[in-house]
Amino acid sequence: MITTLTRGSRLRAAIRNTLLVLMIGGGLAVGGLAGAAGARKDANASPGKDWRDANASTNSTQKFSGTASFYGKNDEPSGETASGQKFDEDAMTAAHRTLPFGTRLKVTHAGKSVVVTVNDRGPFVKDRVLDLSTGAARAIGITEDQGLGQIVAEVQ
Repeated sequence: MITTLTRGSRLRAAIRNTLLVLMIGGGLAVGGLAGAAGARKDANASPGKDWRDANASTNSTQKFSGTASFYGKNDEPSGETASGQKFDEDAMTAAHRTLPFGTRLKVTHAGKSVVVTVNDRGPFVKDRVLDLSTGAARAIGITEDQGLGQIVAEVQ
């Protein structure tokens, strides 16, 4: 049986085909974007082994100074850092409010320097710029006196 398409039915067919192509193409595009966003979210939320690569890199010439404090296992009740890494108070690590996880900083206090890796968020006290693990703070002499020190930190 041969059917002849009228002008109206041809227009409806063309619209239906266009919509079908847009729906399929749009679904792939949205699905692709959702997959990429999910991958970013997963990398930042639960980085696991690759936590050092969880966030974008920073400007390598960034330098800041201010008051640093330190924290130990009693200050990290969950035993886990914000990056998902197990907290080790003797490791050369630090907490910063905004620097990406995995950022390496050369921290100097009173002529002594140590290189630390940002793997946590903090400090949560006004006028402090960095929280060092006990091991890192001990290496540059911040654990003495009140546990505070003026530091200069430079992104490595």
